[in-house]
Amino acid sequence: MKLILVLDNIRSCYNVGAILRSAEGFGAEKVILSGYTPRVHDANLLPHLRDKLDREIHKTALGAEEMLDIYACDDIKNKLFELKSQGWQVVGLENNIETDRIFKLNGSELKNKITDKIVLVLGEEVNGIDNSLYDIIDLFVEIPMRGQKESFNVSVAAGIAMYGIMSL
Repeated sequence: MKLILVLDNIRSCYNVGAILRSAEGFGAEKVILSGYTPRVHDANLLPHLRDKLDREIHKTALGAEEMLDIYACDDIKNKLFELKSQGWQVVGLENNIETDRIFKLNGSELKNKITDKIVLVLGEEVNGIDNSLYDIIDLFVEIPMRGQKESFNVSVAAGIAMYGIMSL
């Protein structure tokens, strides 16, 4: 299975770094940073700001940021359409949404729905994936929760989702 990650509007450098580390561990092909997600080695920033972000991301990425094919995208909608035209299936990691396109990560239905080229879209820590991307997403996966909390931290959820999808 091939995997591309999209980190859209992830606020925390530490979450970005942790996701990058997991992505490298699961063999992701690429990581696309969009929205206001902090960029690694962002040439558009002043050097002292770029160095600060790089240090913060590195604290949790632990070098994975140097091993992955990572790039920024200013128009994630068009990029997702482009990837779909190349045969990639766009999967959103989400919970608590009303749609018939959402499947439990551990559910038997998901195995028949997932293809071997996945773009996994991760959204903002509190509000999730931007609603404007919903129509582009082929299906959504959710992680079943047993406790009282409604969601996991985005970096934890990303690791769980990558493991679950790669295990299908």
